[in-house]
Amino acid sequence: MTYSGDVTPGGPPAVRELDRLTITKVSVGPMDNNAYLLRCRSSGEQLLIDAANEAPRLLELIGDDGLRTVVTTHQHMDHWVALAEVVARTGARALVHVDDAAGLPIETQTLTDGDTVPVGDCALEVIHLKGHTPGSVALLYRDPDGIPHLFTGDSLFPGGVGNTDQDPERFAALIDDVEHKVFDRLPDETWFYPGHGRDSTLGAERPQLPEWRARGW
Repeated sequence: MTYSGDVTPGGPPAVRELDRLTITKVSVGPMDNNAYLLRCRSSGEQLLIDAANEAPRLLELIGDDGLRTVVTTHQHMDHWVALAEVVARTGARALVHVDDAAGLPIETQTLTDGDTVPVGDCALEVIHLKGHTPGSVALLYRDPDGIPHLFTGDSLFPGGVGNTDQDPERFAALIDDVEHKVFDRLPDETWFYPGHGRDSTLGAERPQLPEWRARGW
């Protein structure tokens, strides 16, 4: 089945098989949050992006092969409700950007811009995108056999950047980071996976950047 990225709370996951990495996307309630389980196909090592909610469902998705790492994209509660239980049950290490660490319910290891997080033989680059929260991050997988894949949390969606509560300084910080650290660096075919809702590509969104900046949200 062709991957579309369309998932709904309580519905089946969407699975994307890359040459070296398997991406499983699932939506959890009550706020239709996306969680992403990444699995290295050669080693079987797994990493979870955003233990958002429904810990039993996420643990079932993880299965018996264990979990090495959980990365939380930012400190908002709807992205970490299941974090403590998932970490307690799996022994996974918890990672978050240093500027958002104080907002999480458990002790974590911290990330900074440019760090690399391994998933077995694969690697994710940490991209700090300040604005939605002080320590929001995106995670970039540069597939050596295909297109880049970017997990954007709540910093970038189809149709615009994340919510900055109509704060001009926060919006300016976020739109600048998204433009310069994401759109200026990565090609149009880059597929991105947001914290809620449907996926998109940078090419589909790039023509709208001037409109986003002009409208201020």
